[in-house]
Amino acid sequence: MKTTVKHMDYDKVLALPRPKHCNPRKVNLFWRLFIRFLTIFGMMGTGFRYETEGFEKIGRDEPCLILMNHSCFQDMEVVYRILFPRPVNIVCSNDGFVGFFGLMNWLMRSIGCIPTQKFVSDVTLVRDMQYCFKELKSCVLMFPEASYSFDGTATTLPRKMGILLKKFDVPVIMIETFGAFSRNPLYNELQIRRNVPITAKARVLYTREQIREKSVRELSEGVEAAFGFDHFKWQKEQGLEISQSFRADGLHRILYRCADCGAEGSMEGRGTGITCSSCGKHYELTPLGELKASEGDTKISHIPDYYRWEREQVRQEILNGTYLLDTEVEIAMQVDYKAIYKVGEGRLIHDNTGFTLTGCDGRLHYTQPPQTSYSLFADYYWYELGDVISIGDTEVHYFCFPKDKTPVAKARLAAEEMYKLYKEKKLPWQQ
Repeated sequence: MKTTVKHMDYDKVLALPRPKHCNPRKVNLFWRLFIRFLTIFGMMGTGFRYETEGFEKIGRDEPCLILMNHSCFQDMEVVYRILFPRPVNIVCSNDGFVGFFGLMNWLMRSIGCIPTQKFVSDVTLVRDMQYCFKELKSCVLMFPEASYSFDGTATTLPRKMGILLKKFDVPVIMIETFGAFSRNPLYNELQIRRNVPITAKARVLYTREQIREKSVRELSEGVEAAFGFDHFKWQKEQGLEISQSFRADGLHRILYRCADCGAEGSMEGRGTGITCSSCGKHYELTPLGELKASEGDTKISHIPDYYRWEREQVRQEILNGTYLLDTEVEIAMQVDYKAIYKVGEGRLIHDNTGFTLTGCDGRLHYTQPPQTSYSLFADYYWYELGDVISIGDTEVHYFCFPKDKTPVAKARLAAEEMYKLYKEKKLPWQQ
């Protein structure tokens, strides 16, 4: 999937008019039927099946908040297969509204999408969702992770989800997919494992009465528990063998640090295995999704455990004051829905004081402290432009494409751990 990209001077981009806010639209029957028809082709070959639980507790036309784990692009097709013909508005990243001289914005709004910026506090989004529930009498689909999973487990969730549930005062449906991540993991260079089936379970997580009875803390803990999945563990338990010869392509985008020698930037996932060029250690990614050393001991066999180990290393670097990302980047910006604007080159620095982005011949200087967000918009092959780190606010979003092999996964881990440490008042400069 690609987007519209234009090259434009930085100052000219800043001077562009910002789009006016528009209320969400209720998806009419034509679009619902059309999207449902497209899912026939989109889900073809997946052997899709699903089950429901507790739907008798909610009204057929009752507006609901739908929470879903985010595995791949087919997630939205899964929703339409399960909930059709209910009208559903979908919370989407606003970069998905870009393109075709503004026509994509019209199309996305017509099919009920609500734009927002990932990992940026957005009061307008809350009002828009409330508008859907109260005025449009429509369901709203929200991916609380706000990003695809890197390692097959839940991405960090926003804190105090219970406050939102109390405010909306509507039933909550949880949809969990199985096989979608295994079929098309983000790291695997956009290659689809076509022999992997997709299934889903949709259950009523909370009725309206339960929302009113439970405390904010209880509601938040319930949502956290619902997102306690592990797709690699599920794959092994199901005995699902993925034998494709490309199954480890791009695996170094998650496993960027060698668990044997500690070197970074030396890992290369290719074919069916991953190798460290620094110490020569090689691991095979077995058909059941585990790592197995070709020679010697296997330090960490479970990929989510490996990712957690990397998180611990990053946290320690932050506490020691040694964490630093300093890289030359190509810079793009989004200020409207007409295009992603490439504005030149610059330098991105990330340390325990947050992000600093400079560039465009000294005209651009943006800083973002650790407490700004609980996570970071980092992505692989973003619109086929490259690996990206994105920062910004509700006015301007900056997309930074590292020129070297900077692991964007590490930047996300660092941003998440920095946020936690800031809240705990444990950052070195807070002492």
